[in-house]
Amino acid sequence: MQSRRVESVVGVFFLIAVFLAAPPSVVDAKTRIENLDDLPRFSYPVEGSVVAVITSDEAFKEFATKVRADIEGVLAEYEIDDAATLQGYYSVLARLDLMEGNYQQALTRSDQIRDLESKEAGKLMTGLFAKAWVAARGEADPQADFEAFAAAFASHLDALVSALPYDVIQDNLKEAKGRAEIFSENFVLGVAKSQVDPAVAASGEVSSDLVSTVVGLRYALTTAVPLNREVIDVYGRLIDANKVAKANIWLTREYILGRDEGERPVTIGIWDSGTDVSVFPGRLWVNPSETVNGEDSDSNGFVDDINGIAHDKDGNPSPFLLHPKGDMAERVDEALKYTKGFMDLTSSIDSDEATELKKHLGAIEPDQVNDFIEELSFAALYMHGTHVAGIAVEDNPFARIMVARLSFDYHNPPAPLTLETAKRTATSFNRTVRYFRKYGVRVVNMSWGWSLKEIESMLEANGVGETPEERAKLTRELFDILSDALLDAMRDAKNILFVTAAGNSDNDVEFDQMIPSSFDLPNLLTVGAVDQAGDPTGFTSQGKNVRLYANGFEVESYVPGGGRMAASGTSMSSPAVVNLAAKILAVEPYMTPQAVIELITEGATPREGDKDFLLLDPKNTMTLLETRRAEKKLKRELTPDPARLEVE
Repeated sequence: MQSRRVESVVGVFFLIAVFLAAPPSVVDAKTRIENLDDLPRFSYPVEGSVVAVITSDEAFKEFATKVRADIEGVLAEYEIDDAATLQGYYSVLARLDLMEGNYQQALTRSDQIRDLESKEAGKLMTGLFAKAWVAARGEADPQADFEAFAAAFASHLDALVSALPYDVIQDNLKEAKGRAEIFSENFVLGVAKSQVDPAVAASGEVSSDLVSTVVGLRYALTTAVPLNREVIDVYGRLIDANKVAKANIWLTREYILGRDEGERPVTIGIWDSGTDVSVFPGRLWVNPSETVNGEDSDSNGFVDDINGIAHDKDGNPSPFLLHPKGDMAERVDEALKYTKGFMDLTSSIDSDEATELKKHLGAIEPDQVNDFIEELSFAALYMHGTHVAGIAVEDNPFARIMVARLSFDYHNPPAPLTLETAKRTATSFNRTVRYFRKYGVRVVNMSWGWSLKEIESMLEANGVGETPEERAKLTRELFDILSDALLDAMRDAKNILFVTAAGNSDNDVEFDQMIPSSFDLPNLLTVGAVDQAGDPTGFTSQGKNVRLYANGFEVESYVPGGGRMAASGTSMSSPAVVNLAAKILAVEPYMTPQAVIELITEGATPREGDKDFLLLDPKNTMTLLETRRAEKKLKRELTPDPARLEVE
């Protein structure tokens, strides 16, 4: 997604990145890089289109030679400790090595990648494709006899993956199989045409930010996509042979709050892309001073704010709490259907929607890919807030939803952020938090964010900035406007607990400068995603501020209209924590955000083998709260001295 938008269901944008990228490696360097913005920038003039570059041996060779020289120069000169950044550089070099026939070098890099990989499943799966490809190349020449080469590749891939513990790698296998079923030659060309060529047409060049995508597209066309059938068959057989699902640790951690346990309702701010309030009758915060009449009845600056407020993508107030359908009005049902099929496909779920999506993708033309991606992007925004709200209020009769909609552009390319829209958006941040404070919101879910690089990508896609350096300067100015306003607003709301999704980019949120997940505030809790067994998902971001992990894999909740759908992402992890916080506050209304965070983290249970990797445990936390309430009551009964009680 161009502006990180909502940290939502793990959609086509994450899968494109995974398909086109390679894991990180290590490097010795000299000058230390402190954050992503400090890296040098390069640009590569392109005549015509990226499609022409990736489909021409001569044009791509010229492009690749320049890219390799620049990347190797950066790796030789700079010390970069961030794994995700190294991933970007090494994804280019590793794939160039394989495409250029430097097979041993490609395998050596795979070994370095594996040593650096922190997630167990990722470590096990790293380099399997390259190993099988190189081994098959030793038996048959893909140019001379592709059928023999493909058969050898399948045999080697099967042997490699079958030797791995299925219970550890199963989610990665399902995602890899789903990616292979999505990507075709036409789809890859469509991605190039719709996602990269607009930026090239606007600027006449490929920036260093787009290099890994361009190399990945060429790699997909020449190396990966031709073997998709073999990947699907090998992984599919292994998945079919192991139908036993991972154990679900979350079923035993649930806590259902009884109607006799809470003291008062708790207002939860669902600061998101829009919520269908009709799905939650009796569960909504209600503004008693407002009347639905198309006017600002209570003179608080918002029209018809019965259940909350909204702002459009330019930061202007809006009366619509659910994301407007706009030019998708005739395609909403189709977009939601394709979205469900997409998620089912990448989870290896055999559903009617997945079957229909495969049929659609099998016939898709390059010129249709952009429409498909925009449909998925719209559907993610349209369903997101409702899905998040359902998770946040589940099993809590005291929870009351206040909607606060913010908006992003689902079109490609999205409209660029300007100084004017950045300032209006910053004002909307302040206005929204003031609204939360005025009406007694206790906890807010923020499954969204902005990053420095995504703002820069929006500018590049629209041809803003004469040079990469000029664009970077404007990006920093825009980002700081948003960051400063959001940070100040949250800091001033000392009595509100903010919970935010870490992100779905498998990166370090501090190094990449992502807001709000990189903020360090006493009233903010940043949450990462694990799967049903408590293992880190392949997409979850991390960093020192990510203090807690919750279920973010195939979590079922509501979508607009009242239907239900399973979705994955740190967006789903964050409201699980909000859910627990609201239950705590229903029982103990006067707890501070810091006390709630302390109780949640103390009640969390460490993942086996890693005491610092904390998994949300609602039942344990609520038991801990009840124990402390009982101890406090006993202490008061045994300590009648008011002075001593006040000290306590």
